[in-house]
Amino acid sequence: MTILPLKLDKVWFKAPAKDNRPAMPLIKEMSFELAHGTRTIIVGPNGAGKSLLLRLCHGLIEPTEGQIQWAQPNTAKRQAMVFQRPVMLRRTAAENIHYALSLHKIDKAQSIDIVEDVLSKTGLRRLADTPARVLSFGEQQRLAIARAWALRPEVLFLDEPTANLDPSATHQIEELVNTLHAQGTKIIMTTHDLGQAKRLGDDILFLHRGRLLEQSSCVAFFEKPQNDIAQAFIKGDLLWWKRGVGARKGPKHSR
Repeated sequence: MTILPLKLDKVWFKAPAKDNRPAMPLIKEMSFELAHGTRTIIVGPNGAGKSLLLRLCHGLIEPTEGQIQWAQPNTAKRQAMVFQRPVMLRRTAAENIHYALSLHKIDKAQSIDIVEDVLSKTGLRRLADTPARVLSFGEQQRLAIARAWALRPEVLFLDEPTANLDPSATHQIEELVNTLHAQGTKIIMTTHDLGQAKRLGDDILFLHRGRLLEQSSCVAFFEKPQNDIAQAFIKGDLLWWKRGVGARKGPKHSR
């Protein structure tokens, strides 16, 4: 049975109080539901809470308030996450994947076939015996996706997987995302690249200052967003705010 939908109900996350300062809310009363079959892209300005939201959904951190619920319990082995800066073990590319499989109790004979398969699918087969940490950043990101893919996740979280990559490397990652989606994996991905959101997205979550301001289909979001801050964001206006004042929209080319 599927672990989807994923439901968030009035989820808050507050940074711990420090130096006599009160706890600061970073995710604020977030509620939404994500179903199987679509690629969900999370967009918003820097500091909106995109990466933090992924970590909450993936279970790396617990919400301060509210509930995060999957349709089935014990989801840890049925979901995976690829970070913006993937952590590579001091092992070869192939051994990085073998190690992940060993943590999931996959026997060695089966693991060999799986590793061969995902390295081929990600174009890394010739680099199987290369130390992972000497690979280019784009190759490391493909290896991180291969490592996650090997686990056959039902849901894959991707945190800006093409940040700082050139167009060629970005294209390779996007092709892998589409292949995973075509094979039935639910994609939940953050990006700062609105062109990429249009290319990959089926539905959009727009975040600003830790709040979900809009959830819609990708087509509807880019054609006519309902939220005024979302409208400014996709036009390229600068969004800025001061504590206690609220959001402001500056000129597109303000310094």
